[in-house]
Amino acid sequence: MMLTIIRLGVAASMAACFTHPLDLAKVRMQSVGPAVPRPSMLKILHNSISEYGIRSVYTGLSASLMRQMSYSLVRLGSYEEMKRRMAENGQHSPGKLLLAASVAGGLGGIAGNPADILLVRMTSDSIRPPEKRYNYRNGITGLISLVKEEGVKSLGRGLGTNATRAILMNTSQVGSYDFFKSTLLQNPIPLVNYQFHDSFFLHVVASLAAGTCGTTVCSPADVIRTRIMGSSGKARPIEVLVRSLREEGPQFMFKGWTPAWMRLGPNTVLMFVFFEQLKRGWSYLTIS
Repeated sequence: MMLTIIRLGVAASMAACFTHPLDLAKVRMQSVGPAVPRPSMLKILHNSISEYGIRSVYTGLSASLMRQMSYSLVRLGSYEEMKRRMAENGQHSPGKLLLAASVAGGLGGIAGNPADILLVRMTSDSIRPPEKRYNYRNGITGLISLVKEEGVKSLGRGLGTNATRAILMNTSQVGSYDFFKSTLLQNPIPLVNYQFHDSFFLHVVASLAAGTCGTTVCSPADVIRTRIMGSSGKARPIEVLVRSLREEGPQFMFKGWTPAWMRLGPNTVLMFVFFEQLKRGWSYLTIS
């Protein structure tokens, strides 16, 4: 089981290396308030590259990898373990899958909270006024600076919102991936009468469907989490919600949806495909 958990963490980290620029664009779109003209995803990436070079779109990658090896590893690993324990004759009921995904998501949100704070701050630093920038060089030095300057309690900044988002994400992404995968395997597509098999194509289709579901469900909590973690002052989720609704309207809850979807869709595809291939590769090595 430990090997499976490690494979999940590695697969999530590999996927993050491809989709990190979209994560950066999402955080920056979510961070801006009503006083700033709403930037598009392409404009954010273009401005970053033209001003700081192509490497700038990978700002905060070290924090992203820390996040994958804490948040993703715990939420995916604990989900797989709970799913294994809950199996009855090799079958899982939808209710049990949702329960396992919710609990695992909450655990992942708690484990990955410090890395999430660093990721939000590092990816949004360049759009802050110079005097308000954190200037973390990488995830490790950022973690040390965070504790040194704001105390150990700062590691729990936005924890409630982050755990809520993680529960929603795991339920809507991981739980729905298993649902879509099993449904597509058991039922041919109407009209064309196409029957899926356990293959790369099935993993891609189920992952895209799960990514779309996860992006939409998690967007409001994701925006609030980003704004709380990006601030060095005290901010309660309800205060952020009320102020943002008053100043920007309900549409603020879906700021950054496009890059979030463009990130989560491929990220989900890459993560599960990498995981499936790592699993098959290990099975091949052990058999050989």
